[in-house]
Amino acid sequence: MNLDLSGRRALVTGSTGGIGYAIARALCDLGAEVGINGRTAERVDAALAKLRGEASAGRAFAAVGDVSDAAGAAALVEANPSVDILVNNTGIFEPKPFFDIPDADWQRFFDVNVMSGVRLSRAYTPTMVERGWGRVIFISSESALNVPTEMVHYGMTKTAQLSIARGLAQTVAGSGVTVNSVLPGPTLSEGVETFLKQMGDGATGDIEELGRQFVAEHRPTSLIRRLAHVDEVANLVAYLCSPAASATTGAAMRVDGGVLQYLA
Repeated sequence: MNLDLSGRRALVTGSTGGIGYAIARALCDLGAEVGINGRTAERVDAALAKLRGEASAGRAFAAVGDVSDAAGAAALVEANPSVDILVNNTGIFEPKPFFDIPDADWQRFFDVNVMSGVRLSRAYTPTMVERGWGRVIFISSESALNVPTEMVHYGMTKTAQLSIARGLAQTVAGSGVTVNSVLPGPTLSEGVETFLKQMGDGATGDIEELGRQFVAEHRPTSLIRRLAHVDEVANLVAYLCSPAASATTGAAMRVDGGVLQYLA
């Protein structure tokens, strides 16, 4: 199986921690040169130092920029005009009852979770098509199909990503560029502990146990009955970015622990 990404340049948005960082490390391990993206140079530099101490093969570079608005995305592209692999991972979430979500929150979630990927895909994909090879990944969620009542605004953005990924895959059909979305389930990433405590009214305790309690109550169809780990998500993303996944495009790939019960 050819997983070699030597000579490929990748950009993973929102990659100073959590799932994004795990994806960046996995791509580095396959030989890619990976851009670490975050809003501040301090966080990016810290993640770079950590990654350079852990990754076994590829190199990493700083890709500082706030991709949640048009100006920030444009500046990032200007500083890094070409990549072979784009992983649209930047995203925000928060539990909030539907009737308490104001217009501003709906717009903010759409700008960060959806438009960041739209703008970067629009900027980077055409040159991938010209070269005849490329990978675009949208990190969606099982919440795209199993919309969470505790954060409907988040679920809305994840559903939108599935449509964008499929539409873009159809747009570049036959070009050698693949476009896919990945649907993690509840994952033990940075920020999840705060989320779980918010859901549990400030509950304290072992994060793994809090995760199991959350899954049992809010995702009872989970087959692994626990939170996934970031490396488990990153492994699937790394495969989809590799030459081995050349016939997989326009797909919504699940790493959700079996939460979703749909067969298609």
